[in-house]
Amino acid sequence: MQVPLVIRILGLLMICFSSANLPPILISLIFNDGATRPFIFSGLITLSVGLTLWFFTRKVNRDLRYKEGFLVVVLFWTVLGVIGALPFLLLESPDIRIADAFFESMSGLTTTGATVIPKLSELPASVLFYRQQLQWMGGMGIIVLAVAIMPMLGVGGMQLFRAETPGPMKDNKLTPRITETAKALWYVYAGLTLICALCYFLAGMNWFDAIGHAFSTIAIGGFSPHDASLGHFQNTRIEWIAVFFMIIAAMNFSLHFVAWKSRSLQRYLHDREIRAFLLIVILASGLTYLILVKDHVYNQNIQAFQQAVFHVVSVFTTTGYTSSGFHWWPGALPVGLLMLSFLGGCAGSTAGGIKLLRILLLYKQGKREITRLVHPRAEISIKLGGTPVSNDVMNSVWAFFSFYILSFILIALAITAHGIDWVTAFSATAACLNNLGPGLGDVSLHYGNLPSTAKSILTFAMLLGRLELFTLLVLFTSTFWRN
Repeated sequence: MQVPLVIRILGLLMICFSSANLPPILISLIFNDGATRPFIFSGLITLSVGLTLWFFTRKVNRDLRYKEGFLVVVLFWTVLGVIGALPFLLLESPDIRIADAFFESMSGLTTTGATVIPKLSELPASVLFYRQQLQWMGGMGIIVLAVAIMPMLGVGGMQLFRAETPGPMKDNKLTPRITETAKALWYVYAGLTLICALCYFLAGMNWFDAIGHAFSTIAIGGFSPHDASLGHFQNTRIEWIAVFFMIIAAMNFSLHFVAWKSRSLQRYLHDREIRAFLLIVILASGLTYLILVKDHVYNQNIQAFQQAVFHVVSVFTTTGYTSSGFHWWPGALPVGLLMLSFLGGCAGSTAGGIKLLRILLLYKQGKREITRLVHPRAEISIKLGGTPVSNDVMNSVWAFFSFYILSFILIALAITAHGIDWVTAFSATAACLNNLGPGLGDVSLHYGNLPSTAKSILTFAMLLGRLELFTLLVLFTSTFWRN
């Protein structure tokens, strides 16, 4: 293990991240909210530590291997969670404890959107903006952004990109050079954010809310500067705009780039995962609407339709926005919606969950095994979009699915061990592992009432879900640390 190389890269990444404190400082000065010092101190601490790590390892010049790539990603996300918590800890009011600050920071960076702060109105405008900004930076992955600029600093990027990129097939590149691939993804990401912010502004939001909500919408994060989330605005146009961009952000960003480059929407129509994604949205929205109408949950059918579509899309894409909330809906509907978050969005998107591509491959393999019962000697290959899927990919998908379910069960049991009821424990675990945010029971509004130890466990679940299990779990194997 090339520890000096890992330290050097970590230092460079921290130097880059220290600039994240500049926009909140500017917002603090504009609104005169008195929260400038926490961000100044946080930026200086991050910059100083990063420069120190880089200075003592600046002469290290070696090739980055996959092992170091995984270690850098995990260490950076962990360190980033700690550093990101500094502004919350340095606030004079409200007083935020260490476990809460780390939870809030990791929730933002992993685009989970769960909060431990019951009254967001008490936070300064700069802190509210900072929460939204954390989600935007974590959405596509700050590591991918670093990959785009690190060749200028003398650090290779393919190993970092492979460890960071979500989805079962990570070796596909949009351009011949990994740096250009990372830049292409960020151009799409930033462009969609600008368009989303403009749409929100034209629909009635002020510029502060429009930018903040665009950050969390495109990042599939779900943070909002308001306690009532998008329900604060009581504006149907805003909610339909959110639905549109949540769907867009839950699709493969590589596909967005290819469609834009070819100037054709046919790319979306021919993609099997996109078609399955949209079909599930339609079917789940229709079923939810029928149940809401049947039980007379809303006075008007059009309102029931809007709320059904909005919350289905929000939960399915693991965004976590709410308007009227869904935890109080009748019967098993809240649990059914929460189960949708396990499916998640498309591979290569900013969504959490297992990812729909894996679910499709599991379905195809299950279908193949049933066919083999009738035709034992048949040679049946699993294809996706007409292309055969290798056994290595299928083995990886099955392993991921198994570990995902096992992780969910173990974490949920660990939460119940703290005296928390089953509904709260299992929904909180699902919401954090799937990077969704809102749960059921005592965490339907916020996570502030949970014990500190339970919050720490759920913080780990957020990181586990964001890095898609293996990137983190591989560090706990003896094989990884062998030379």
